Amino acid sequence: MSLTLTTISQSLCFEGTQGIYSHRSAQTGTSMRFGVFLPPQASQGPVPVLYWLSGLTCTEENFITKAGAQRLAAELGLALVTPDTSPRGLDIPGVADSYDFGHGAGFYVDATQAPWAQNFRMDSYITRELPAAIQANFPVDAQRAGIFGHSMGGHGALVLALRNPALYQSVSAFAPISSPLHCPWGDKALTAYLGADRTAWLTYDSCALIEARGWKGAPILVDQGTSDPFLHSQLKPELLQQACERAHVRLDLNLRTGYDHSYFFIASFMENHLRFHAQHLLR
Repeated sequence: MSLTLTTISQSLCFEGTQGIYSHRSAQTGTSMRFGVFLPPQASQGPVPVLYWLSGLTCTEENFITKAGAQRLAAELGLALVTPDTSPRGLDIPGVADSYDFGHGAGFYVDATQAPWAQNFRMDSYITRELPAAIQANFPVDAQRAGIFGHSMGGHGALVLALRNPALYQSVSAFAPISSPLHCPWGDKALTAYLGADRTAWLTYDSCALIEARGWKGAPILVDQGTSDPFLHSQLKPELLQQACERAHVRLDLNLRTGYDHSYFFIASFMENHLRFHAQHLLR
């Protein structure tokens, strides 16, 4: 595990610092990039940390430049960590052939199938290696950590929180893929990464995890636009709602009339999510 970082850029931002960094990852076998926003409060001591997982085709930069999160994060005293969505630069047949698989589409799982298993270990990267690198290099409080994300990253945030309840005190999502077991994106990615046996997918499906393990943390916050073109074919928030009802898990699902799948939607409700996480991380 490499804890030594290379600084790609650093900029003063709302009296804090927005940086982009890279390091050599033992989990993926590649160089991985990520962003860190440190609020001004970090100069006085460790601050809570909030991990953002982006969606298909995104890099670490989409959230940094489009979400409009730094101003309020600076006010609240939250660090924001924004990793890339997959390993990059791999010479694997098919890795760059489509937008919904391979580069930019790691689905936040640890692949078990060749040729993906050696490098596509985004679960272990996000939950183990990246936090260790962050804690070794930045003044963050690992005991006050939350996770959120969008689309594929919303799936990732939900699944990784449900799989690791001791790591995250809060979780939220924008337009998450609620059940990869029941949508084309999930079917394509999980078949390749985890194999054709769908029982192996259950531990990476938020609905299945909720029913099997429950969730005792803060209520799960989800925002979903009603004009999202992927609403009915890929995202299916009703499945998440039904699973939470059956498992008696608290879910705050907001259907936002007229909003689509873009970062305009995310930016519109980012304040709600940051204040939600601050409520649970700044106690």
